[in-house]
Amino acid sequence: MSEKTVFAPGSWGKPDEHYLTVLENPWYKNLTLLQDIVAHRTTSFWTARKARYLHLPITTGSISSPMGRGSDSSPVMVELEGAPTYLADSMQFMLEFGCRLSPEGSYYLMPSFRGEPADETHLCQFFHSEAEIVGGLDDVMRAVEDYLRDLAAGLLEHGGSTVREMAGTVDHLEELAGAPALPRITFDEAAARLGSDPAYVKELEPGCRSLTRAGERVLMDRFGGYVWVTHPDHLSVPFYQAFDPADPTKALSADLLFGIGETVGAGERHADGASLAEALELHEVSAESYEWYTVMKKRHPLRTAGFGLGVERFLLWATRHHDIRDLALLLRFNGSTILP
Repeated sequence: MSEKTVFAPGSWGKPDEHYLTVLENPWYKNLTLLQDIVAHRTTSFWTARKARYLHLPITTGSISSPMGRGSDSSPVMVELEGAPTYLADSMQFMLEFGCRLSPEGSYYLMPSFRGEPADETHLCQFFHSEAEIVGGLDDVMRAVEDYLRDLAAGLLEHGGSTVREMAGTVDHLEELAGAPALPRITFDEAAARLGSDPAYVKELEPGCRSLTRAGERVLMDRFGGYVWVTHPDHLSVPFYQAFDPADPTKALSADLLFGIGETVGAGERHADGASLAEALELHEVSAESYEWYTVMKKRHPLRTAGFGLGVERFLLWATRHHDIRDLALLLRFNGSTILP
């Protein structure tokens, strides 16, 4: 292992001066290379699989990602010409739409907006690499692992020396690039291993549990740094995740823990309108904004599954860094006006 030679300046703490630091500190010149590699590898990976890139708006009337009771994020509402709307937290619904146009799948790499304050592990605006494929949970989990191996290989090939400057090593890239299937554990198994300790497993209400960041760290340590946590309580995830046929109180979804914790979220979707309507009622979500989504599934039923990777979280892992606010070229904090 070599020593780091390029360090994050922590200039997010002075947002009005941050742009000058970006122009003057080698950390950010290096970061632009890593971002570029991720973008190119993402496109080449999905193109090889014949999936199609969708050009999508950044506004939506039907939010998706922060809709679970167990979510730690909230949507961002704005007013455009007098009409209330949301900035996209995810365009997963549109990727499902895209799968009905492109049977080999659809994907994008675009900004997402979240309402929670920025901190060491969250950005208010971040880049989301999301994809949807025809198939089920196991299919998309395998696709995620293939994609991550390809990203790690791309960083090694085109940015190995840069990562070494920032992280002090590329051992973790080599490990992931050549990794076999990553370990899996169900949420119930994870809770049992953690002793249902409230420091590790939080219960928001009966049948609605989620892991704390500390719980995620314990599991990652026990599984060598990478572990899928599958089949969580359905009430803890967004309504659009499919019910597990073997136990409808569980969802056909999975989080991949590595780096700072949850870095990829994946799930199978309801294939038809009837199961979607059941989920909306269970989660006490008004069906009004999702009428189009229900109609689409009634008229064009299709079994799909998808995932979202937080690009900055992936690069946080790649650079072996601890604060995601150092992974933004241009800062955006909710409630603040920051130039440029």
